[in-house]
Amino acid sequence: MADIEKAKSDPLQQLWDQINEVHAGMLGVEGSGQHLQPMAPQVEKETNSIWFFTKTDTDLVKAVKAGSHAHFCIIAKDQDYHACLAGGISENASKEHIDKFWNAHVAAWYEHGREDPLLTMLQLKVEDVSIWASTSSGLRYGWEIAKANLTSSVPDVSYHTQIKLPQTV
Repeated sequence: MADIEKAKSDPLQQLWDQINEVHAGMLGVEGSGQHLQPMAPQVEKETNSIWFFTKTDTDLVKAVKAGSHAHFCIIAKDQDYHACLAGGISENASKEHIDKFWNAHVAAWYEHGREDPLLTMLQLKVEDVSIWASTSSGLRYGWEIAKANLTSSVPDVSYHTQIKLPQTV
């Protein structure tokens, strides 16, 4: 569940928390002409990166070229938190990251496990994020709508922010 106050006070930590709670988001390479596709994110917040397991023969991997950029979008399960992340994307079959993020769900997709010849990863180095957090409380929503109609104020039921992230090595 999104917390509007946390979105205001610590939006980056809330972003990482929300990404860790979703099974998949939608990833697409800018200029590829492809639709975004569902991918399971692996967060590495210390480098502002999201890693994705995939196979070398996929259209998504083939679309990634030197200097490519991508978007990754998530919607929280309660549909009260939305985020769109953008940044540089590259294929990076880092053994360190394969080992770091490997789990039973990933293993099910690779016949030869961590040594599968098609196994690779994509690394999205997040540069900027747009976040929308809203209340999932029907009571708060109703109160804010009634108050707005009585006072001609704007309902306080959502918050939007954009963040530019520092790049790490």
